[in-house]
Amino acid sequence: MNPAPQNRYARQVLLPQIGPQGQERLRAARVAVVGCGALGTVIADGLARAGVGFLRLIDRDVVELHNLQRQVLFDETDVTAGLPKAVAAANKLARINSEVRVEPVVADLAPRNAERLLDGVDLVVDGTDNFETRYLINDVCVKHRRPWVYGAVVATYGMTTTFLPGRTVCFRCMLLKKPAPGTTPTCDTVGVLGAAVNVVASLEVVQALKVLTGQVEPDPPLVFVDVWEGVWEVLSLRKGDRRCPACDEGRFDFLAAREADRVVELCGEGAFQITPHGNGHILLERLADRLRRVGEVFQNEYLLRFRAEPYEITVFADGRTLVKGAVNEAEAKGVYARYVGA
Repeated sequence: MNPAPQNRYARQVLLPQIGPQGQERLRAARVAVVGCGALGTVIADGLARAGVGFLRLIDRDVVELHNLQRQVLFDETDVTAGLPKAVAAANKLARINSEVRVEPVVADLAPRNAERLLDGVDLVVDGTDNFETRYLINDVCVKHRRPWVYGAVVATYGMTTTFLPGRTVCFRCMLLKKPAPGTTPTCDTVGVLGAAVNVVASLEVVQALKVLTGQVEPDPPLVFVDVWEGVWEVLSLRKGDRRCPACDEGRFDFLAAREADRVVELCGEGAFQITPHGNGHILLERLADRLRRVGEVFQNEYLLRFRAEPYEITVFADGRTLVKGAVNEAEAKGVYARYVGA
């Protein structure tokens, strides 16, 4: 028998900010968490324990050993099993709170699927690690007037804010142009402290609870924190004279980029992800039979992993492929064509 709901959330319901009515609103709420890495696992854990009724977990990657330093929903058995992060996270959350419905989605949030994957939710929460996906989330949320919580962490510092389309600035107002590759630090180049992740993700959870219970600030600030230096700054976000292509002009450039195969260099992975245009569904067993002739193959129901030195190739059933060991996009595409097929 499941524990009585009032016992599970008793300490939370005592808070005047939540109360019984707020808890009911959380139980009825639907949230999409994009990314199940460092930020996303802490966010999903916090929302599930708080009793948010439905969580859609969207992630493109698999659990690896180096994730365990900071990604709180995974353990060594997930690494050994080669589980996708969304699936491993959903499995763990089911054991934490069986009252919450968790929908794992093993996919890359891309222009071709973003509107579908972010449909039917009250809020989107950012657990991603790259600018392109955040601009895409912003396009979808501005277009459909859906609130979203932004967060980012690197090294010992990070930041977060909440965007309320139609009421506040949007992400593209804040950062009009995507930074050029190599101009911003990444977890792969400067590292990341797990404690910094926990702080920023916890702030994102608080903002999510405020939105879902109808208590978010009219103009949510941008909060910056460096946990190592003990720095905390709260900055106001105001719309300037410059017109925003997204929220002022209704131009959704990142959502409109649907046609070509998508190649993305992954932050913190030393890898390239290739997402084929159109229906890229792959029969993993057939591909495994072919690749076993030339290298070591691991396969489960979600993915196939193949090693051919100096490369490691992970192929998902939807055709999405991660190529590790390539030094640039051209080499990654060549490896993909050689072993998976152009």
